[in-house]
Amino acid sequence: MDNRQAIGSWLSGPRAAMEDSGAALGYRGEQLGLPEHGPGSIARPGRRLGALAVDWALCMLIAYGLLTDGYGQATGNWALLVFFALGVLTVGTVGSTPGKRLFGLRIVPEGGGRLNPLRALLRTALLCVAVPALIWDRDGRGLHDRLARTVEVRV
Repeated sequence: MDNRQAIGSWLSGPRAAMEDSGAALGYRGEQLGLPEHGPGSIARPGRRLGALAVDWALCMLIAYGLLTDGYGQATGNWALLVFFALGVLTVGTVGSTPGKRLFGLRIVPEGGGRLNPLRALLRTALLCVAVPALIWDRDGRGLHDRLARTVEVRV
């Protein structure tokens, strides 16, 4: 292996390097019994980030317009509290936040069925900490989803 291949495998990530070495990882969500494409498949990172941006902008707007006197550090703190309440209430009841609904996403439990509000509480609390959301598994699920045993899927 020459240096260009080693650097290329490092830049493309561990999944690509493992597939190049002959490991068959399958598609994202295969281990969970989800389809590869279409409704019910694992949500892609672009949609997830777009939904998060919409939700955060909505929370900032609520904090700026209703809770604080202009923009400052307190606005960000209140926005985080509003984000937590929005996530717990909307994900715990209907399975998606306004941003997720706009981008065609939904949160479901691993085995299917209806989402337990306690799982929504745990998931949202871990998402507010932000670090668990930055650690992903091979299916593209964040650590907050793995610990809450939830999956973000397309509608």
